[in-house]
Amino acid sequence: MDDKIFPKHIAIIMDGNRRWAREHNLDPKQGHKEGAKTLENIVRYANKIGLKYITVYAFSTENWKRSEEEVGALMLLLQRYLDDYSKRADTENIKVKILGDISVLSSGMQKSIINCMERTKNNTGITFNIALNYGGRNEILSSVRKIASEVKKGNLNIEDITEQTISNNLYTEGQPDPDLLIRTSGELRLSNFLLWQLAYTEFLFIDKHWPDFEEKDLDNAIEEFQKRNRKFGGK
Repeated sequence: MDDKIFPKHIAIIMDGNRRWAREHNLDPKQGHKEGAKTLENIVRYANKIGLKYITVYAFSTENWKRSEEEVGALMLLLQRYLDDYSKRADTENIKVKILGDISVLSSGMQKSIINCMERTKNNTGITFNIALNYGGRNEILSSVRKIASEVKKGNLNIEDITEQTISNNLYTEGQPDPDLLIRTSGELRLSNFLLWQLAYTEFLFIDKHWPDFEEKDLDNAIEEFQKRNRKFGGK
């Protein structure tokens, strides 16, 4: 792979856990467990090859529409994952950050999130963003409200509001926008993910369920990215 055009930030929509489970005659929660194993392996590998940021879609604001049983099982899995993974992430110099509205989550989940981020905040390896109870439109709405509040207080003039002002009030404040978005399982949509940040991101859709995603698939995705001619609206 060419280091000169190596991506700094890759975003992933980890689709296909439930379909993978159905195809293997397993319960959906087993698909999510396998997906979690895949995620840990891919983040470790991404850190090894020098990727600076990786952002994954773990639970969207729309996922609450699923059955109460599945949502409950998924939340329990996510909390256990954070509690357990924070130790390994710290050892592997991985910085974990949660993107999303955590205020509506259980007190136990909020505690696990805060503990995980606090434990890994000084790590200098890859920044691992987990989008949890995340929605792109909600993120932009939250940013607009923060900016409006500053205007109302007299701390900011309307004419001084720029694109950077909005970016500075998003969950990804201080991070570069993703260079590459990968979505597994063959779906061809964004599903309300990083709507502001993906303005000039390269998209790659892979017809493979997330639990089957491997290190070589990430290598192939990066190689495909390196073939793209990114113009950013220019010639």
